[in-house]
Amino acid sequence: MRPAKRRLLKWVITLMLVLWAGVAGYGYTQTRTDTSTSSQLTTVTIGYQKGDPVDIAKQRGELVQKMKKKGYQVVYKQFQDGSALMQALKAGSIDYARLGDSPPVSAIAAGTKLTFVAAGSSKAQGSAIVIKQSSSISSIKDLKGKKVAYTKGTASEYMLLSALKKAGMAKSDITWVNMQQSAASVAFAKGKVDAWVTWDPYTAQAQLTENGKILVTGEGLSKNRDYLVTTPSYQKKNSQVSTLLTKYLGEDMQWADTHHQQLITMLSKSLKLSKSVVKKMVERRSYTMSAVTTSEIKEEQKIADLFYQEGLIKHHVTIKKSND
Repeated sequence: MRPAKRRLLKWVITLMLVLWAGVAGYGYTQTRTDTSTSSQLTTVTIGYQKGDPVDIAKQRGELVQKMKKKGYQVVYKQFQDGSALMQALKAGSIDYARLGDSPPVSAIAAGTKLTFVAAGSSKAQGSAIVIKQSSSISSIKDLKGKKVAYTKGTASEYMLLSALKKAGMAKSDITWVNMQQSAASVAFAKGKVDAWVTWDPYTAQAQLTENGKILVTGEGLSKNRDYLVTTPSYQKKNSQVSTLLTKYLGEDMQWADTHHQQLITMLSKSLKLSKSVVKKMVERRSYTMSAVTTSEIKEEQKIADLFYQEGLIKHHVTIKKSND
């Protein structure tokens, strides 16, 4: 190779190495800068279930930004049900859990220490006992001897117990079929059970796609509220976090309550459900989130009392805002 060509090749190689080093250095700096920024923030981990208020806040993105300005980095962890959320909270793998009204009662009865931070509005209209359009069942009393699908430890169990008690029936008057809601949906669609106790969006899906109709809603039986809970020990050290989360989740719920079209589009995509199903769910409930009140603690006590009477929990517990 001629000297001139050799020098040119050497110059090109040197230039490429300089450029590569510059790009690598820039990427490294950015990573270090991001890591440095994150390390200055206190991590707050929230457990949630798909489609709940925390999921809405997660998808909207405002809560993360607002918490970041206050010095906190929010991390979201998704769970399948309330029982799994309670286990994660007890183990310390999450700082907060968003779940329904029944799992906290069972957890407290089992010895888990909880603090109720915030509560949502009633979801009674979307909580229901559903039957087939062609069913001969016309009242709760007609469920005697029938197979009824529900999910143990959830609002569906409490609602079914409440419905039976109101009708003057015993727990043993029906055949209880415990299964996850997704499995119950299949069983109901195939006629494997006579009735199904569920909540939205499953209720809406049963009505619109599984030839179902509502026997009774949760009105007068179960409020089926959303709750945000933490542990007393975490609350004592991080009361400001709870206050901020309640405030910002409340703002996200206010947005959800006044922007139905955007919410329906968002949830339809994330839940992989038709807009008609999500629309039915969204339009028969209110979205709120605020600090827990004495009235809501009394509702939890009613659940605890009935669970104890029916032998679902071994110990009678007194529900307080902070069970420490």
